[in-house]
Amino acid sequence: MIIDIELGAVQERFADIVWANEPIGSGELVKICEEELNWKKSTTYTVLRKLCEKGLLQNVDGIVSSLVSREAFYSAKSEQIIEDSFQGSLPAFVAAFISRKNLTTQEADEIQKLIDASKKEGRS
Repeated sequence: MIIDIELGAVQERFADIVWANEPIGSGELVKICEEELNWKKSTTYTVLRKLCEKGLLQNVDGIVSSLVSREAFYSAKSEQIIEDSFQGSLPAFVAAFISRKNLTTQEADEIQKLIDASKKEGRS
């Protein structure tokens, strides 16, 4: 699935609230955004409308839910970063990442497990 949805930081924070609480009534969403983002009702509905127009969220009969999962969105975003910044090279991305951060043994083991699982699934 190709996901091409660009979000600003505010829209991304709003989407995270929806993902964490979905399905959620729009009135409850307004309350959460007022508490967490200090937004007025009109701001919440404006951002909600924009994200519905982008195809990320839906508001059906006052119930807000996602059309694209959080995992799918952030996976696509990660792929785009690798494509844009590292010419699509995952090894170049990993090399850049670990050159600035020392991995713990646990992190290295987790990454190795992901690589091994990918090989077993034939995605190597």
